[in-house]
Amino acid sequence: MNTIIGTYECKVDAKGRLMIPSALKKQLANSLQDGFVLKRSVFQPCLELYPMPEWNLMMQKINKLNRFVKKNNDFIRRFTAGVKVVEVDDLGRLLIPKDLVAFGKISKDIVLSSAVNIVEIWDKDLYEKSINGEDIDFADLAEDVMGNVNDDDNGIS
Repeated sequence: MNTIIGTYECKVDAKGRLMIPSALKKQLANSLQDGFVLKRSVFQPCLELYPMPEWNLMMQKINKLNRFVKKNNDFIRRFTAGVKVVEVDDLGRLLIPKDLVAFGKISKDIVLSSAVNIVEIWDKDLYEKSINGEDIDFADLAEDVMGNVNDDDNGIS
């Protein structure tokens, strides 16, 4: 798993193309040949850009689900709804298909935000609302999620 780092603001043109920032493109260099999968986020009004190796790992996990269990089948259908294979062109641009632009409510200004091994693509206003959301106390969330993790090997937490 490759960890992706950074948050980048950029613009989308009228055709739905965005120029991948050079710092992000360097991090994704190994994936440029293989391509990417672009999909709707499960929890947020944003898009998720998976480098193909990360997508393949996710599909290996999902492929272990028994499709004769209705919940599993429903999950697979919804998880893969709107999935598109996309590539970065020779000019360093990525085309966001129109249906995904609509789902993400993407306008001209967007934010590309690292989410460990994938990149989230947000409309800038929605991203700002998400990270500044008063409905979530980040300190409480951090304690709930990470408070029971204790990794003695590196002295963190």
